[in-house]
Amino acid sequence: MDIQSDTEFYGRRVAVCGDDFGMDAAIDDALFALIDQRRVSAVSCLTQGRSFASSAGALAHRDADIGLHLNLTESLNGEPMPALSALIVQAWRGHLDARWIEDQITRQLDAFEDRFGRGPDHVDGHQHVHQLPGVLQPLLVQLRQRYGARRPWLRNTAPGLLAGLPFAAGLKARFIARLGARELRAAAQAEGWRTNRHFLGVYDFGAGARGYAALVHQWLFNATDGDLLMCHPALPGLRHSAHAAQRAAEFQVLGDAALGEWMAANGISIERYSRMGALRPVAESVTVAAVAPAGRFRHLVSRT
Repeated sequence: MDIQSDTEFYGRRVAVCGDDFGMDAAIDDALFALIDQRRVSAVSCLTQGRSFASSAGALAHRDADIGLHLNLTESLNGEPMPALSALIVQAWRGHLDARWIEDQITRQLDAFEDRFGRGPDHVDGHQHVHQLPGVLQPLLVQLRQRYGARRPWLRNTAPGLLAGLPFAAGLKARFIARLGARELRAAAQAEGWRTNRHFLGVYDFGAGARGYAALVHQWLFNATDGDLLMCHPALPGLRHSAHAAQRAAEFQVLGDAALGEWMAANGISIERYSRMGALRPVAESVTVAAVAPAGRFRHLVSRT
């Protein structure tokens, strides 16, 4: 059953964004496959990644939002980068090097435009750095100057309903949001930037396919219209990654037919956020009593 079938009851639309495009061909090829299956509707690009230049052309004409994954913490091309913990501390103390931040934003947006011939559909951050103080405001300044009224949508990291999720996953989701979700939402409301409603997909990059399937089931069960589910899939055999096995597990789960059937039965569709238009009120987008049981997706959850 096609997950894009009519949603008869409550029509919850969810954007699914695959992060780290351009880091490695195994990631890029996994995202191509999931876009073609209509399981991923957005891709966030690391313009400094080893495979970005060679893979961008194949992404450009696919049916997905294409965004910039602003990187300030991972050395992908030999350029030194600060550790995430150090960047967070410097940001909240007001000690970031403003010139370096502006230069990174400029160079990464330039690289994106060079490959796609246009600005990004959305902007977010590798390890969620886009929302940090000292990063968010210069980022918004550049986006306003470059794109005017054609503004990209921004990733809001405020978590959705956390019911049924492991305590550690909920704690990590709240911590990420505390780093800048409130400030980003305030700026978005004041200046007219579009953002996703809630942020789903935060966990510890463990648990294998079985554990990830259970998490996806709960995230989507909790989802409201306009939420964003983050994912990090890759084909098996990914090198140079501490999370290669878990990325392959994500690819397995997201591409499984049982997931699509469960979503269709529950009135959930995966769509490009840039095409969603007005979002339905939260109270109308979830009717828990009407949610169908897991059905065949339960068998996916129970696999080892």
